[in-house]
Amino acid sequence: MNAPKIWKIIPALLVCGAVGMASAKLPPPPPVDPAKAEEAKMKAAETAKKDADALGKAQDRAVDRYKKSKTPAKGVTTAKK
Repeated sequence: MNAPKIWKIIPALLVCGAVGMASAKLPPPPPVDPAKAEEAKMKAAETAKKDADALGKAQDRAVDRYKKSKTPAKGVTTAKK
């Protein structure tokens, strides 16, 4: 197939243009208000504290269940080795 040279150059130019657009620098993010940033930080700390408390309670419940299931029932003797 004998295509004109222009039809061979156009795809190369399109690829170069796409690469150039993809590597273009994005604008910097807008500045954050210090008061809002502090409020968000405090909210995140409060949420983390609540999550830590909930995790501790869940771990305590799991330990209690484990200890209850591990102890033998009354009247049942186990053979010691």
